Order: sequence, then structure tokens, then C-alpha cells
Amino acid sequence: MSRKEDYEQKTEELLQPIVDKYEFELVDVEYVKEGSNWYLRAYIDKEGGIFVNDCEKVHRELSDLLDEKDFVEGSYILEVSSPGLLRPLKKEKDFKRSISKEVEIRTYKKIDKKKEFRGVLTAYDKNTVTVMQDNEEELVLDRADIAVIHLAFDF
Repeated sequence: MSRKEDYEQKTEELLQPIVDKYEFELVDVEYVKEGSNWYLRAYIDKEGGIFVNDCEKVHRELSDLLDEKDFVEGSYILEVSSPGLLRPLKKEKDFKRSISKEVEIRTYKKIDKKKEFRGVLTAYDKNTVTVMQDNEEELVLDRADIAVIHLAFDF
């Protein structure tokens, strides 16, 4: 397990009881470097949406636990936020909740001369994602080729 994965997993373990207490959903945790800074980000949600004061409560409690456990080497910026409208599908529960809904997919490399796809999510497993496109063609993509997948929204 990489250092990044270890930090994310340990943070999830600390965070889960906090979000359970407030009846929130733990969407994701990520440890990423942007520029010269490291960020430890937690994404939470709830029915009706997350508000700033929800993020503040969770941030305070998580920050205290992270200070106590002190497993992240070096400095980092802790952020707790909503996943937003373009929330990526990452976990089993995300895909399950999104079956029969329209999704947008971006791939790392071109597939049939395209890197962006849109369709209704019809199936998924640990290796593939299947969508029915507008032209009624079924598209099966390897999950390893997918950079991001999220629900489609027309603004």
C-alpha cells in the first residue's frame, strides 16, 4: 500500500464515526499534492445537501483526531467539503445509486477518436462500465481507461 493510500484509509477510519454521528455520508477522502502543498480532503454529503456549518463541525472533530493520531508525515492542508454536483463515481455505492442515470465519462486516451462519452449507466463491475449511448449503442469501457465518471447535468 502506498503512503497516499495508507493516509486516505486511516483518515477514512477516523472520519467514519464522525459522519455516522451526524448521519452524513462519507463520499471520499483524498491525499493529493497541488503545487507545493499537500491536501488531505474529505468529501461528505447528506440528503438535501451539505452546508458550511456541517463541514465546520466535521473539520473540527477530524482535525483534533488527526493531531492526536499524527500519522501524516509533513505538513498538509485539511479540507472538508461537499462533493459538488459533478461528484465523481468512485465506490460501489456510487455506481449502484447511478444505475439507469445519465453519466458523463472522460477517458485518459482516445477511444474511437473520442475522450468524452455520455450515456445511461446500465451496468458495472470491478473492471468495466457499460453505458447505453443516445444512438442506442452499448459502450463498454475498461475502468482503468476512465479518468473520471460523474452524473450528467445540463446547465
